[in-house]
Amino acid sequence: MTEQRRAVDTVTPTKAASPIDRLGHVLKADNELPVIPDVRLSDLEPYVGLRYLSKLFKLMGVVLGLLLVAEVVTGVVAQGSAAIPTLLGEASRLIVLAGLLWGVGDLAILLIDVGHDVRAARILLARQTHTGPPPSPAAARAPEPVVGTTRP
Repeated sequence: MTEQRRAVDTVTPTKAASPIDRLGHVLKADNELPVIPDVRLSDLEPYVGLRYLSKLFKLMGVVLGLLLVAEVVTGVVAQGSAAIPTLLGEASRLIVLAGLLWGVGDLAILLIDVGHDVRAARILLARQTHTGPPPSPAAARAPEPVVGTTRP
C-alpha cells in the first residue's frame, strides 16, 4: 500500500505557466487561420489594402518632413538669414501637409479596427441567434396593418 502511495504522491516537476504559455493560441503564425466553428473565411481575412494605404500615407508624411529639412538647409546655405521669412511660410505648409498625411494613415488603422469590431459583432450576433430559443409562432405572424393604410 505504501509503495503504491509513494508512486502516486511523487511530484513531477512542471514548468509554471507563464503569460506567454497561456497566450500560445493567440501567438500563432499569421499565415495560420484559427479554427473557429461556424465562422466563414471572409470573417477572418485581413485588411491588407488598408494597411498598405496607411503605410503609404505615413511614408509620404515622412518624405515631406525630409523635404522640409532639405529645403531649410538649402535656403539657409544659398541665401543665409534673408531666406528665413520665406522658409517659415513654406515650412508651416509642409508641416501641416505632413501632419495631415500622417493623420490619414492613422485613420486607415482606425478603419481596420472598426472593421474588426463590426466583424466580431456580426459573429457574436450570429452565434446568439443560432443558440437562442426558436421563435414562437406568434412572432412569425405577419403584423396587423395600421388603420388608415392600404395594402397594395
